[in-house]
Amino acid sequence: MATNEMWNVLVMGFAFMFIFTAFQTTSMIEPTVLESFKNKTPSHDKISGYTSLGIIYSVFTVANWFAPSFIGIFGPRVSMIVGGICYALFIASLIEPYAWSVYLGSVIIGYGASVIWTGQGNFLTINSTPETISRNSGIFWALLQSSLLFGNMYVYYQFKTETNQILDCTLTQLNDKDRELSQNLRASSRNSERRSALESLKTAGKLLLTKDMLLLSLCFAYTGIELTFFSGVYGTCVGNTSHFNQAKRQIGLVGMLIGCGEISGGLLFGIFGKRSTKFGREPIVLLGMISHWICFLLIFFNLPDKSPLNAVQDNVLVVFHQPSLNVAVICGFLLGFGDSCYNTQIYSILGSLYEADSAPAFALFKFFQSLTAAIAFFYSLVLYLKWQLLIMVISSLFGTVGFFLVEWKARRNAQQGYAPIS
Repeated sequence: MATNEMWNVLVMGFAFMFIFTAFQTTSMIEPTVLESFKNKTPSHDKISGYTSLGIIYSVFTVANWFAPSFIGIFGPRVSMIVGGICYALFIASLIEPYAWSVYLGSVIIGYGASVIWTGQGNFLTINSTPETISRNSGIFWALLQSSLLFGNMYVYYQFKTETNQILDCTLTQLNDKDRELSQNLRASSRNSERRSALESLKTAGKLLLTKDMLLLSLCFAYTGIELTFFSGVYGTCVGNTSHFNQAKRQIGLVGMLIGCGEISGGLLFGIFGKRSTKFGREPIVLLGMISHWICFLLIFFNLPDKSPLNAVQDNVLVVFHQPSLNVAVICGFLLGFGDSCYNTQIYSILGSLYEADSAPAFALFKFFQSLTAAIAFFYSLVLYLKWQLLIMVISSLFGTVGFFLVEWKARRNAQQGYAPIS
């Protein structure tokens, strides 16, 4: 049984690696590529990468309320296959970008994201026990975030010619591989109980009103804000910093280091899951917050304040005299590592506390994450870098405190012999 469950987690991890080799790479370069494409071909519609990503996460936010019903009817395997197809359609819309096709693709992937991620959380919980959920979360996260390494490695070399049509065609073909892998997902020996659409919606509503979920929502919200930053804004900042040689090409390099940070965290907290959680989940989350605060401080001193909005060659603060690519790359690693700290522990705590209601719980996680991600993409259109960094510092503090309070309560309940939340 353990072998079958581990196989399920591994196959799902590889399937998501193929999907997000396409999507995560594309989302990091979309604002920059669409801007350069528009400048070279004025006949095309004016398209904003930030707007496209904002639409994705706005639809994602609303659709998360209906995703548990979809999972309840069709199950997690079918849901993940449907979601993967939606991702492929979005990537295909960027091959020849027009406003109507890109924004329609953004709507489609927004719904697909809610289905695939809720199904993923449900499937991971089904194939885990309270003893293995941390390990399985870490392994899945490391495989998933390998996509950042592979996809951005291609971007780094592809941007020598800056031919984004070739890039998008290749990424679409990579995404198609997901359908082959998704069809190989094995049925778990512990199938989840199918619920009606109405029951799933009611369960999600009830969970939302609980104190624990409201506290965890602070942490969910922060992951959405920093997701926007590392997946769309930070790469744009690097690409807009004219001090860097071949600045747009460096987006791929920074993306690779973000992926290395994500993979390092996933392996560290996966392979050594029992040892790393010996003192609870909160030290790992605290490590994530500290990593991000150091990163934000370095970014503040290293990149021009106007870099999220347009190409600039402004001098930065006197600490580095001028932008340093080495510091930018280090910050990429810290962004990825800190993100893995938060997300692996969120998966772990949800899989442990909400084992009986995993689909609604993960849907609420993605609801809050996508809601704040959408808000962040839209304010990224107007806010300078320093204000975006300040928002992340404040939200990370509240999110970490919220996670701590729930983890401490869960530990007290476990010591007193109480059953997990359901």
